[in-house]
Amino acid sequence: MSTKNEIVSLLGHLMNIQKYAESRWLWIGLILMGLGLESVALYYQYVLEEWPCVLCIHFRMWIALIIILATFGLFANENKKIRTVLLVMVLLVAIILIERSYQLLGVEQGWIMGMCSMESGLPSWFSLDKWIPWLFEIKTSCGYTPIIAFGISMAEMLMVFSIILTLAMAYLTFIQITLSNKKL
Repeated sequence: MSTKNEIVSLLGHLMNIQKYAESRWLWIGLILMGLGLESVALYYQYVLEEWPCVLCIHFRMWIALIIILATFGLFANENKKIRTVLLVMVLLVAIILIERSYQLLGVEQGWIMGMCSMESGLPSWFSLDKWIPWLFEIKTSCGYTPIIAFGISMAEMLMVFSIILTLAMAYLTFIQITLSNKKL
């Protein structure tokens, strides 16, 4: 009898999570998260004078894409197919953020050796660093990120953040895809 109650309870929790995955609050949360991260980056750049490297700028670009995707999600939330595609896209961006964070952390810690250029690597027809230099201009080479708190560097913090975001988006995407058609 206890197992049956636990299963019913678990299904109830999953339905609550499904409601969150289908609500506008998910998109609002992603927009606020993205704006918060971009604001922190700008605070470190312009107030604390911790200049961004190419990997930091790449991270900012991917966060900006999450903001754009979440904005679309906010307005297209009622369409299940569009919502699912947007969730998958945010999940893919989160996975890319893990890779960028890994590269940044590896360069900082010395387990990845490589040239870190002052070029964004973007094609000339998509020059974000020229169009929006106050946000996307590369100011320094890779190798160092500032300490955020308790001896934890920004690279370490971004790695943890990227993993948590990826796990959360994978779970929400799974819930959206698997449970939205089932009647529990």
